[in-house]
Amino acid sequence: MEDKRNDRRFRKRLYLKYGEGEATKIGFTEDISDTGIFIRSPVVMAPNTMLTVELKTAAEEIIHLKGRVMWAKRVPQNMMHRIKGGMGLLITEISTGRDVYDRLCKERSRR
Repeated sequence: MEDKRNDRRFRKRLYLKYGEGEATKIGFTEDISDTGIFIRSPVVMAPNTMLTVELKTAAEEIIHLKGRVMWAKRVPQNMMHRIKGGMGLLITEISTGRDVYDRLCKERSRR
């Protein structure tokens, strides 16, 4: 399958909470880009679902964003360490922490 993304992705593991409306489910980022994130989690939502996401950096900085699920792959929790399961999220809005998110993307691009 052809990769349709134009933005460069950077491996970055950040703790996050997500959900429809309220962010109650737990996951981690696998990679990030200027326009999207991959959420690694055994609990996935259907494509086109709008999610609210709260990212937390190692320095305890919080980023609140919203996005649309573009694709999802459900994997049993006991297989998550072997098979990449989760969701690709297209960011539609960053309500707080835009400067922090931009910094994360820039610091990864310098390496």
